Amino acid sequence: MSAAVPAWDVPLADPDVVRVPGGWIAYGTGPVEDGRAVPAAVSTDLVTWRGIGNVLEALAPEAGESYWAPEVCERDGAWWMYYSVGHGDRGHLIRVARAEVPQGPFRDQGLVLTPHERFAIDASPCRLPDGRWWLWFARDVLDHERPGTHLAGAELLTPTTLGPVREVLAPYADWQVFAHDREMYGQVLDWHTLEGPHAVLAGERLLLTFSGGSWQGPGYRTAWAWASGPEGPWTVPPAGEDVLLATDAELIGPGHDSCTVGPDGAAVIAFHAWDAAGTARFMHLRELEVDPVGPGLRVGGPVGAPTGAAG
Repeated sequence: MSAAVPAWDVPLADPDVVRVPGGWIAYGTGPVEDGRAVPAAVSTDLVTWRGIGNVLEALAPEAGESYWAPEVCERDGAWWMYYSVGHGDRGHLIRVARAEVPQGPFRDQGLVLTPHERFAIDASPCRLPDGRWWLWFARDVLDHERPGTHLAGAELLTPTTLGPVREVLAPYADWQVFAHDREMYGQVLDWHTLEGPHAVLAGERLLLTFSGGSWQGPGYRTAWAWASGPEGPWTVPPAGEDVLLATDAELIGPGHDSCTVGPDGAAVIAFHAWDAAGTARFMHLRELEVDPVGPGLRVGGPVGAPTGAAG
C-alpha cells in the first residue's frame, strides 16, 4: 500500500514543475475538457497547490485525443510548451505551443517537430550554460538488440526548429522491458522503454534523468546518466547506482520526473506515483541532492508538509 502523501490531492501524471514569477506551475497529462488539454496547478511555496484548469487549446480531433507529457520553458519573451498528441498510445509526434504567460492559454504553432519519427513523446527543453537550447525526447527504434522506445536529443535552434537528431541512450537492462511479445509495427517483440528524459545542470556536467519499464505498474523506475555535454557520450552508473526511484513501501511505480528549484534554492524532483488502489497517478515532490563532482544524484525526503487544495 502506498503510504506517501502526494503533493497535490488531484491526479497529475507526468508532472513538469516550472519556476515562474510568483511561484511555480505544475503541468501534466490529463483528459481534454471543454476544448483544452494539459491540466495545471499553481503554488507559491511548493506545498499548497490550486488547480487552474486546462491550459492548452486542443487541436482538431483528427490530430488525436491523447495529449501527453508537456514541458514548458521561457524563451525569447514567451512561454513555450512541448508536448505530444496522438490517438491512444499510437501515432504520437512532438509539437510546440506558445503563450504570453505561463498560465496560458497555450496555442499550437502548427508544426510537428519530429516529422520523420515513427513515434516521439516526452519532449524536454533545456538551456545550456553556453546559451544553446536542447530538446530531449523519446522515440521508437526497431533496429537494435533491445528494440523499443529509446532516448534522443537535438539542438533546439529556435523555439520551433530542431537541428539534427542524435541518439542519446538505448535500453540497457531487463527492468526496462515494457512488455514481452508485444505486437508493434507488424512484428512481435520484447519491447523495451526509456522515456521522460529531463536534464539537470551540474557544474561542467549534464545529468539526464529518465524513466524505464512500463508506466502501468510497479516495475516502473527512474534512473539517470551523465555526460560532459549534450552530444555525449552518455555514461550510465553501475547497476543499482543508476536507479533514483523505484517501488517501495511508500511509492508505487514512481517515474516521469522533472526538476526545479525550491524556495531555498535547493534542487527539487517532481514525479508521479500510483495511489494504493492503482486508479490514478499523483504528483510527489522530493528533495534532490546533486553532486556535480562525482557526479551523482540522490532523492531525499518530501518537500514541505503537503496540504494540497483542489481547485
